[in-house]
Amino acid sequence: MSSSCYFLGIDVGTGSVRAAIIDEHGQLVTLSMEPIETYHPHSDIFEQSATNIWSSIGRCVNKVMKNISPLRIKGIGFDATCSLVVLDKQGQPLSVDETSHFEDNKWNIILWADHRAVDEAKIINDTHHSVLDYVGKSISPEMEIPKTLWLFKHLPAHHWNNIGHLMDLPDYLTYKATGNTNRSICSLTCKFSYLPKGVGEGWDPDFLTDIGLKYLVDTKFKLLGGDQEVLEAGMPVGRGLSPEAAEFLGLEVGTPVGSALIDAYAGAVSTLGAASSGEDCNSLLAIISGTSSCHIAIQSNPIFIPGIWGPYRSVMLSNQWHAEAGQSSTGQLIDFIVTTHPAYSDLNALSDQRQVDIYSLLEEHLLTLQKRKQLSHMDELTKHIHVYPDFHGNRSPLADPTLRGMIVGLPLDRSMDDLAIKYLATLQSIAYQTLHIISNMNEAGYTIDTLCMSGGLCKNTLLMKILSDVTQCKIILPEFIEGAVVIGAAFLGAKASGLYSDNLWDIMVQMGRIGSTIHSGRDAKLTHFHQTKYKVYHSMLSDQKKYRQMME
Repeated sequence: MSSSCYFLGIDVGTGSVRAAIIDEHGQLVTLSMEPIETYHPHSDIFEQSATNIWSSIGRCVNKVMKNISPLRIKGIGFDATCSLVVLDKQGQPLSVDETSHFEDNKWNIILWADHRAVDEAKIINDTHHSVLDYVGKSISPEMEIPKTLWLFKHLPAHHWNNIGHLMDLPDYLTYKATGNTNRSICSLTCKFSYLPKGVGEGWDPDFLTDIGLKYLVDTKFKLLGGDQEVLEAGMPVGRGLSPEAAEFLGLEVGTPVGSALIDAYAGAVSTLGAASSGEDCNSLLAIISGTSSCHIAIQSNPIFIPGIWGPYRSVMLSNQWHAEAGQSSTGQLIDFIVTTHPAYSDLNALSDQRQVDIYSLLEEHLLTLQKRKQLSHMDELTKHIHVYPDFHGNRSPLADPTLRGMIVGLPLDRSMDDLAIKYLATLQSIAYQTLHIISNMNEAGYTIDTLCMSGGLCKNTLLMKILSDVTQCKIILPEFIEGAVVIGAAFLGAKASGLYSDNLWDIMVQMGRIGSTIHSGRDAKLTHFHQTKYKVYHSMLSDQKKYRQMME
């Protein structure tokens, strides 16, 4: 293979777009990032614009291609959040925005974090249909079928009848790139209640009829892709880059485009192969941590776990079974705790003055507090303050979007000391919930002892240490923290190019690159401290449920 071969990855996260070019060894060549807009008129409503996202992708690609010939790009891969894109029959954006009476077509995406469909998810779950066995027995309002049901119930009839396509965002991106509407097995199976080969025969008509979406059955599932071939990750989409997309992106017409993945799975693609040393990955858990966190594990046989999505067959690796857990708010929760504290303005001013990021300053302040209080471990600063982290509901392992966050031990304190300690307690709470997820998975048959991290929270060294100490798992960080997920997307382009094995696992092992490793501490006092705090975490969860029962 020529050393001039490059692959382009494009990643659409919650708040930004990234584009990256890698070489044939998986080495990052160049990376760019552009912000994207989110419309957030109410606490549970989050909307985005397909037009804005595609424009941001264009700017990103133009940046990374500035000094590279388009002829050197041999394949393109996409990943994105699992957000619902609504298009009209001409493929143009169609509004999902109730605040504009569905007239503002700019806002045509219901973001994954949008919880407008909580009631619809409950309606679906109350059927106890066997299809729900493949989402941990409980569908989430973050998935596309509850959101589709919400649209069916709330859109004016003429507006609903004008819908031409309902797409998960990753599939929308390959459609924009190629003009081809073939959907990915990842998006359909994980978010649209599709039962792939080896599990079922696509959509279950009885299930959709039972939940109130008989319209989809009667129209032969046309809005969801109909009877088109469903593509596994990295399989070539259509005839590659369309003339229109090629001109917009500054690339060659016909450049192979790989079938897309949900962003969490792209993070797993970039990390699991290298961490496995080419062997199986049964003991590995990929954690993709940003605004939220997703946890992905793989087994050769299906394992059904209540509250854990899946098992999903072939959604990333062919003929393998994938489990997906998650925390709906992690980076978002950290930012909320920090930015809403009275001392945040002082922290921000200090950050500007010293040109140091706020999280490094908070860790520095915590070290000062530890020395002042003469504590053996910084963690002990939170002995009497406890956080339960489900401020935006629970995705895993409880699958309860109605749960809410809790803080116990609040003082009348507006100081920087108080901010730093609340920040530390929040990091610990995220780690305790991660342990809760891992424990449930291991009790069901997994043997997880290594966490393969990607996403923006990898830069938070304090969180990574706490995760390792709490879970007692080894943590493997990616070589390129800023680019780990988008590099996974580029691997899809490598597969689509035909220059490598058609087995994605082989590409993951060959091109995957890892960075540093964090080993868990073995200090008995610290271990006991976290074990005790973990018991408090469970007690807080139990108390919240008890309070709700009392108020019924």
